[in-house]
Amino acid sequence: MKSVAVLPALIEKYNKPLPRYTSYPTVPYWEETIDAAKWAGTFSNNFIRDNNDGISIYIHLPFCESLCTYCGCNKKITTNHKVEETYIPALEKEWSLYKTLMHEKPCIREIHLGGGTPTFFSPANLERIITTITAGNTIHEQHEFSIEGHPNNTTKEHLEVLYRLGFRRVSFGVQDNDPLVQHVINRVQPFENVQRAITTARHIGYTSVNFDLIYGLPKQTTESITRTIQQVIELKPDRIAFYSYAHVPWTSRAQRLFDEDDLPGAAEKMALYLTGKQLLTEAGYYDIGMDHFSLPHDDLYKARIKGKLHRNFMGYTTQSTNMLVGLGVSAISDAGTAFAQNEKKLDLYYLALEENRLPVRKGYFLNEEDLDFKQNIRDLSCHGRTSFKAAQYALLQEYSMPALEEFEHDGLLTYDADACTLTQQGHYFIRNICSAFDLHLQRSRHTSQQMFSKAI
Repeated sequence: MKSVAVLPALIEKYNKPLPRYTSYPTVPYWEETIDAAKWAGTFSNNFIRDNNDGISIYIHLPFCESLCTYCGCNKKITTNHKVEETYIPALEKEWSLYKTLMHEKPCIREIHLGGGTPTFFSPANLERIITTITAGNTIHEQHEFSIEGHPNNTTKEHLEVLYRLGFRRVSFGVQDNDPLVQHVINRVQPFENVQRAITTARHIGYTSVNFDLIYGLPKQTTESITRTIQQVIELKPDRIAFYSYAHVPWTSRAQRLFDEDDLPGAAEKMALYLTGKQLLTEAGYYDIGMDHFSLPHDDLYKARIKGKLHRNFMGYTTQSTNMLVGLGVSAISDAGTAFAQNEKKLDLYYLALEENRLPVRKGYFLNEEDLDFKQNIRDLSCHGRTSFKAAQYALLQEYSMPALEEFEHDGLLTYDADACTLTQQGHYFIRNICSAFDLHLQRSRHTSQQMFSKAI
C-alpha cells in the first residue's frame, strides 16, 4: 500500500480516545467479577470444539529490572531473581488447573512469552516453563513459538535453549535508537546491543525476527525517527511492529513523569508515522495492518495475502485459533465465546492458586450480537473489508450507518447494504472505523477520556 496524504483537518477531527480492538467487546466493558464456574464450563465445552485446530497459549512473565516509563504493561520492577522460583510453580499450578478442564491432550499451535521482560528469567527457568507446558501434549505441525526479548539482556543461551524447544520467532523491544529519547523513557540500550541480538538469533537459526518500534514518544522528531528507521533497515528484521505510543497516565503512573509538552501533537505524531511508513515501504516492507510491516518472505505477509491474518491480544498473528489460554498474572484468555482476565496483583494471583482456584477476575460472555460485530471489527483490522449479516441490519442502521456515512463523506471508506471497504486514506483511521461497529461504545454515547488512548 502506497502512502497517501492525510489531511490535517481529518487528523484533528478523528484524534479521539478509542480502543485498539485486540478484543471485542473491549476490556472496559467487561464485568469486574466474572462467574468463575461459568467461565470454567465455557472453556471446557469450547475446548472440545476447538482443540483439533490447536490452541494458543500466552504466558505473562511480569518482571523487569528497570522501569521503562512509556510502558503500559502489567509489570513488577525488581532485581531479585529469586522471584522466578515463586512465580514458576504458580504458572505450573495454573496450567494444571486448566488441564483438568480439558477432555483430551491439548494440541498446542502457538506459544508466546510476553511481559514484562521474559528474558529476565534464566535460560534454565524458561526451559522449565516450556517443557512443563508441552510435556505429554500434541504439538501442531504448523506451530509457532515466539518470545519477546530485551536487547540488553537476551543472551545466546536464552536463544539456544528456546530454539531447541521449537521457538523460531523472537521479537526485540527496540522502541527508539535516539539517545535523548531513550534517556527520557528510561530505556537506554546501545545500538550495538540490538545488532548483537539480531545477529545471534539469525546465527542460531531463527527464521522470523521482529522489532517493536514506537512513534509518538517524548522528544521524538521526524529527524530522529528517520535515523532510527534507517538503522533498523540496515539490520533488516523480518517484521516490524510500529506502534502508536498510548499515553494513559491515569492507568500507567510512570507516564506522569513525562512533561506533556515534550509529546508530539496529533499532526506531528501522524508525520512521524508517515515518515517511518515511507522509509519502510521504500526498503521493501509491506504494510500488513494498523501497526505492522513485513518483508514478503515472512509468514505474516503470506497470511495477509492469503486472507488468513488473525488479530488477538498479542496483536497480528498467522495462527487463527479460536482458543487462547492466558497464564500468569493479568493474562487474558479467550474461549471464543467468552473472555477472562487473571488477577492483576501478584499476591491475589498467588492466593487463588494456593486455594486451587483459577485466578480469573474480570471477564465477559459474548452473545450472538457480540459475535457478529466482533467479526466485523476483526475483518476490518485484518483485511480492510467486512460483510454484513441480514440479522445485523437493524442494528447497523441504528448505530453504525450514521458513522459510516460520515466516514464515506470524508473519503475513508465505501459501503452499501452488504459490505464496507476501507480506502487508502481510511487505512490510517482503522480504530475510528472499527468504533462504528462497537455497539457497547456507541450505546454509551460518549468516549471516556479515562478509558482509552487517542486514535492518533
